[in-house]
This record gives sequence, C-alpha cells and structure tokens, in this order.
Amino acid sequence: MEYRILGKTNLKVSAIGFGGWAIGGNMWGHQDDNDSVAALNKAIDLGVNFIDTALVYGNGHSEEIIGKVLKTRKEKIYIATKIPPLSWPPPLNSPIKDAFPKKKITESVEASLRNLGVDCIDLIQLHSWRESWTNDTEWYETLCKFKEQGKIKYIGISVHDNMEDEALELIETERVDTIQVVYNVFAQTPKKNLFPKAQKYNIGIIARVPLAYGALSGKFTKETTFAENDFRRNKYTGSNLKAILEKAEQFKSIVNSDNKKTLVANALHFVLSNPAVSLTIPGIRSAKQATENCNIFNEKDLISGKVLNALNEFSIQRTY
Repeated sequence: MEYRILGKTNLKVSAIGFGGWAIGGNMWGHQDDNDSVAALNKAIDLGVNFIDTALVYGNGHSEEIIGKVLKTRKEKIYIATKIPPLSWPPPLNSPIKDAFPKKKITESVEASLRNLGVDCIDLIQLHSWRESWTNDTEWYETLCKFKEQGKIKYIGISVHDNMEDEALELIETERVDTIQVVYNVFAQTPKKNLFPKAQKYNIGIIARVPLAYGALSGKFTKETTFAENDFRRNKYTGSNLKAILEKAEQFKSIVNSDNKKTLVANALHFVLSNPAVSLTIPGIRSAKQATENCNIFNEKDLISGKVLNALNEFSIQRTY
C-alpha cells in the first residue's frame, strides 16, 4: 500500500481508502453484512487505514458495520463520515440553515459517534455544499465546539457531482481541511479549477467514484441489469447505458496498449496520478474487491506515460 499526507491534517492515509456507501445495504442492491465485514477486514489487512462512510448510508447501518469491525482491530484506522442535509439535494441559493441547522449538525454528529462506537471522529464532512453558504459561519462554529470537546478532529465537505466549483470560495476561508469530489477518467473537470486552488491552500482531496460506479471495471455489458433497490438502475438504462458502454470500450482500448495492469488498476492509478489527490475511496463490497483495489501497488509500475497522457484527454459529458 502507498501512503500520502491528507492536506493540512497531516494524517498519513492509505492512497486507497474504503468507500462505505454500498455496505449500508439500501442503495446498491442486496448486500450481506458478512460480506461487508469480510471486505473491511481484508482491506485493513492489505493496508487500508482510511474508511469513508455517512450517516445516511443505510440510515446508519454502514457506520454500525464499520464500528463492529473497528472493535476487533488493533490498527489505527481513520474514520470519515458525513452529516446529511435536511433535504436532498439542497436547492441552489437556499440558506444553509435550511440544510444544516445547528440542531441537525449536533444530532448527526452524536448519532454517528454512537453508530461507530467511538469517542472521536477523525473527519466530519457536510454531505453537500452550495457556494451561497460561504459567508455563513454557524455550521462551522457548531463543528468547532465538537472539536473543542474532542469529539471530532477535522472538518471537510463533500461536493455534488460536476459542481465542484461551488467550493472554490470556501477554500479561501480556510475553514475546511478536506474536500471530497467525484474524479475519474470520465469526470475530469475538478483538475481545472478545484485542484489547483486546493493545492494552493493545502486542502486534502478525497476522490470518490474512481470507477464511475463500476463502469470502468469492465464488468458492464448491454445485458447488465440492476436490482430495484440499486440506484444505478436509473443511471445506466437505455441509451444512457449504451453511451457509457461505448466510452468504457474506448477506455479499454487505451489501457490495452499497456496490458500489464487490469482496467481497475489503470482507472485507480489515473486518479492517484494527479498530485492534488490525497487518496481515492472506491466502494468495496467483498474481500475479492478489496484485494483487486488494494493490490494495484504490487505491480512494478504505476501507469505508463503513454496511457496516462491518453486518459488525461479522455473526458466526457456527464452520462452517469
């Protein structure tokens, strides 16, 4: 495993973190808790020391599973979770008090502490952010009180898909330590504005959705279907599925010119090749996936310059 510094937190975190959305069990189809526990243990065995979750993932179930595993491990594992807004997504230009009032923040932090079974959360993140909220400070003051009480250590936000520029003004306030953003071969816009500013202010970047919800894994076909309770059912359907499969084939043809690595390895190495990125958090649902995602550093080279250059030019309009 490779380790990197998470911005101004100075935490030394694994380049591959554990994305805990799917193990919540309510939006990715059926998920067996035993598989979730096995996935977490295997990831930790392979050097993962950063787990990202959210109170809304399975209404706290993801946090509870993580807490259960933490009780059995001796390693230092950094936990990041998120506070959900009152409505999803918060309307543009709405006041932050409509999404994250003091009471909501307080209740959410306390609930996450209980679910995880810990006294302190390493990183607490607002699960949404709007540019119009930049000048409001009540949310920040509320979280700072939790820091003073020793219940949280660092503060971050998670920005909506393709809306990363909403966080640019917030970075300048220096209130947050990290920003979580969608970044992958198909979604490269963060490197235009967000990443340079984040580097200037030493903000840790947590790159989510590195495999485009599975589209970059090479496992989707035109016959692929998703369960009723799998949110991808609405993203990958009809012409949308056809378009993403065509782009996935183009991705495959590029990386096949460097056949030393799997599609997953190339996709993850692409994300990690950007110096602004501290770590990436692929969703991991099984011990097999943990192995596939974490063992990419066992190969001799990260990613060839030829492939990296080609992938840096490979970006599409949002289709997922």
